[in-house]
Amino acid sequence: MRPDTTPPHSDLVGALYRDHRAWLLGWLRRNVACAQRAEDLSQDTFVRLLGREELKAPREPRAFLVAIAKGLLFDYFRRAALEQAYLTELMLIPEAEQPSVEEQQIILEDLKAIDRLLGKLSSKARAAFLYNRLDGLGHAEIAERLGVSVPRVRQYLAQGIRQCYIALYGEPT
Repeated sequence: MRPDTTPPHSDLVGALYRDHRAWLLGWLRRNVACAQRAEDLSQDTFVRLLGREELKAPREPRAFLVAIAKGLLFDYFRRAALEQAYLTELMLIPEAEQPSVEEQQIILEDLKAIDRLLGKLSSKARAAFLYNRLDGLGHAEIAERLGVSVPRVRQYLAQGIRQCYIALYGEPT
């Protein structure tokens, strides 16, 4: 016999879905040009709730759902911007030197994985990593911009490199 894998709060998520899904979908449609993307984000919001270990009934269900949807929306726009930046850079490469379509897809998936993992860093750690890797800034310049010490910048960079390693090769053993 299979153990029950239904989250203990699935009834609560079901009630939130029944009572607020149409409203959330309307809110998302006003914020996303694509109706299908709004549908996906609506569903993802409730899937995210089901994935939680614990869930208590929110006092303000709509504000609660919007907060989750905003996070998903932010992730969507960030990934779309990343993909567009990649495609723009790809167009700068002479056609004869461009990677194959399959290689392009693999690179894009790796970039998305790195982006997801960098998203787990604090905002300062992420900024330090991007300043260093994309803008070529040194530790002292980054420390000045972020208002932190040089040793703290080193810690941030190590965190970023670790996340990239995990994105490409998995958790170290």
